[in-house]
Amino acid sequence: MKINVINKSNHPLPAYQTEQSAGLDLTANIPAPITLKPLDRKLIGTGLYIELPKGFEAQIRPRSGLAYKHGVTVLNSPGTIDADYRGEIKVLLVNNSDTVFTVQDGERIAQMVIAKHEQIEWNPQAQLSDTERGAGGYGSTGK
Repeated sequence: MKINVINKSNHPLPAYQTEQSAGLDLTANIPAPITLKPLDRKLIGTGLYIELPKGFEAQIRPRSGLAYKHGVTVLNSPGTIDADYRGEIKVLLVNNSDTVFTVQDGERIAQMVIAKHEQIEWNPQAQLSDTERGAGGYGSTGK
């Protein structure tokens, strides 16, 4: 699939890190380092603008290494970029650790996965079909 993109950043276009990677690493495109104190959240620009085909979305997800090593993650994970959005891709980072973290220009801050999706039409009903699980929710299938 080819995606139209405008790259206003000072960095190369996102690339897959391995042959079978699902996500492309997004990098921070910022004029100066951004400090995230514990529990701070900030929008970090990437300088990227994309044009997705109808029926697709871009999901913005945390980078596991950043979350594991520093406690920094994507707050609204996964963030969704709709096919009709034409603004800059920005990543809402949050520092869940107890130490300060500084985002550097060009640092890999999140990953983006392109996914197909469907839109639905509601079909109002008086009741739904029975299943073995029924209305069992949080924790209902085990410890």
